[in-house]
Amino acid sequence: MDNLFRKDAFNYHAQGRPGKLEVIPTKPYSTQRDLSLAYTPGVAEPCLAIKDNLDDVYKYTAKGNLVAVISNGTAVLGLGDIGPEAGKPVMEGKGLLFKVFADIDVFDIEINEKNVDKLVETIIAIAPTFGGINLEDIKAPECFEVEERVKAALDIPVMHDDQHGTAIITSAGLLNALEINGKKIDEIKIVVNGAGASAVSCTKLYIKLGVKPENIVMLDSRGVIHKDRTDLNETKKQFITDRSVRTLEEALDGADMFLGLSVAGALKKEWLVKMAPHPIVFALANPVPEILPEEALSMRDDIIMATGRSDYPNQINNVLGFPFIFRGAMDVKATAINDEMKLAASVALADLAKLPVPEEVNIAFQTTNLKFGRDYIIPKPTDPRLIEHVAPAVAKAAMESGVARKPIDNWARYQEELRKRLGISNPLIRQIKMAAKRDPKRVVFAEAENYKMLKAAEIVYNENLAKPILLGNKKNILEIIEVNDLELNGVEIIDPRSDEENERRDQFAKILWDMRHRKGVTFNSAQDLMVHRNYFSPMLVETGYADAMISGLTRHYADTLRPALEVIGKKNGTRIVSGMYIINTKEGPHFLADCTVNKNPTVEQMVEITLQTAFAIEQLRIKPRIAFVSYSNFGSNDGNIPQKQREAVSILHRDYPDLIVDGEMQVNVALTEEIISDTFPFSKLAGGRANTLIFPYLTAGNIAYKLLQTMGKFEVIGPVINGLSKSVHVLPIGASVSEIVNMVMIAVMDAQCVEKRAKGEGCV
Repeated sequence: MDNLFRKDAFNYHAQGRPGKLEVIPTKPYSTQRDLSLAYTPGVAEPCLAIKDNLDDVYKYTAKGNLVAVISNGTAVLGLGDIGPEAGKPVMEGKGLLFKVFADIDVFDIEINEKNVDKLVETIIAIAPTFGGINLEDIKAPECFEVEERVKAALDIPVMHDDQHGTAIITSAGLLNALEINGKKIDEIKIVVNGAGASAVSCTKLYIKLGVKPENIVMLDSRGVIHKDRTDLNETKKQFITDRSVRTLEEALDGADMFLGLSVAGALKKEWLVKMAPHPIVFALANPVPEILPEEALSMRDDIIMATGRSDYPNQINNVLGFPFIFRGAMDVKATAINDEMKLAASVALADLAKLPVPEEVNIAFQTTNLKFGRDYIIPKPTDPRLIEHVAPAVAKAAMESGVARKPIDNWARYQEELRKRLGISNPLIRQIKMAAKRDPKRVVFAEAENYKMLKAAEIVYNENLAKPILLGNKKNILEIIEVNDLELNGVEIIDPRSDEENERRDQFAKILWDMRHRKGVTFNSAQDLMVHRNYFSPMLVETGYADAMISGLTRHYADTLRPALEVIGKKNGTRIVSGMYIINTKEGPHFLADCTVNKNPTVEQMVEITLQTAFAIEQLRIKPRIAFVSYSNFGSNDGNIPQKQREAVSILHRDYPDLIVDGEMQVNVALTEEIISDTFPFSKLAGGRANTLIFPYLTAGNIAYKLLQTMGKFEVIGPVINGLSKSVHVLPIGASVSEIVNMVMIAVMDAQCVEKRAKGEGCV
């Protein structure tokens, strides 16, 4: 683990609110009546209803979407028995993954108990709180008994992910590997190196898939589990082999598959030649596998290889399974997670890997076109389709195997509900990040003598989102980097005031003077301006040395935008520039314009602002649905503002009939599909709600976005500057590091579009 990653890991868990989870109210609580309903006396009514019908607990409480992640800390990751407190960060992390990938709420429960009887008793005693239980990091062989006894006692989904997660994912990989190499599952010979929880569960599930038990050889730390051994527990005895093999090398002779759940380097590359043609090698020891892919492929080029690492093809990652398995199980109120549901998850994952891969997944893994084959036998964890493929498969299996208490009757509607849970229809930040990674651009950080700017530069540099150019006093910048131990080695630093830049300053001054000598700029004044970052930075972009710039963290908005307009100017055919904010919500992004540039735009300027905003939204592959907002609904009130909005909409309807835009209307109407469709069915927005709001003047837009940012706790990205001929973006004063990173990604996307326009290509 490199120093940067280790440092960031500590900061990630400690900074701000410690930990990774919090509890958020889901009901109103601002009035006395709200509190009376939430607690006494109102809470008595659902309590009595549940007393009469226990199943009503799912109707009146969060039980149906709440999972307990339970551990006693005896087998935490690869760290061993480190105790319940030391294991808590892992359990919180598991909770975060449940929420992010499947919108399942989690309480992590760390129990200080190693005695199996007491541990089981405790878990069963607290089970009424939860709709599902994920057992985690409990050591073998105790974990087998704990899971078995808890499952037998409870009628909710229970799964020990350390056992079954790896089994489910590797089963998907095995199915697809066999499809590629043309072998039959009931004929293959498998060697399992490792006899812990994962190895046992994998082997059992492979047998369920059709592997014959007599074709399996399992090894523990003492060698092959064979009939002559007297040191085997009941679990290991299930996998005794009659074959006269005693070592891993011997067991591999003629084997079709090696499954490693053991230790680094356990599989020697020279042994691979003993395996059958087109062997399958799943080397899953972490962080260093039993054999590295490059070692294996140096001996044989017919291997289908998988590891537990993200930097090699075919990563076996449990996050492909557990969030979606619990999602499907809980959505049908399953009484258990059975083998049929696990196998259904495996098949769904295998099938998903055969479908065309979304572009955002290709970009994430820096490839042009992932296709089903030796290097792609299981889906990637970033695939947004996982929830809608795996969860329904699990739910169907629960129904067909008789453990579902709440059947699903409309699968299309269920899949849409799953997509809406995670806002998958508009995965904005992921989409922006993937676009930036596809073609990182050179971005000038105009205020690099600032820790937040440098920290953002470190992030985008290390994640390959952009190629930072740091502008400012080199000594000061290097000092901040050293004091804060930032990883920015190799990043270019430019000091506009240094002697090294004399020639470039003069060159830039000459260019500016040529542009503006009839607008009061002398050559001497142009030279003076070039020591200022907000003139030097856009000149780097204008001359092609850089592709984009960001500034404004410590300066007023106009102090950044005005020099950019003077140096770079507007796009051809554009009369104004405008500012757009992105309000990122769980339901998807909303776009607000103009919130930053034009104080009281004319009708013609309103039209241009709308077209610029629509174009910017389409770059994000989102269809704009635009509302001109006011205090009036379609002529219900008179006034200059509603009249201006109506006139602008009329022009847009006439000249751009395919654009979904309407108004004027009040904000609540624009954002409520029912009101638009029921009250104003003639509107172009009928049948949906607006995702874009055009404000009549700057004051309204500025107040709106700041109110949402401050009180709504939404993620706000912006201002995105539209209308400039090249990529220049202005940060809000005091922006956070994450806000700077988001703006850098926007700047990179904008620069990509500028480059495409120059080649005569489209941006969308």
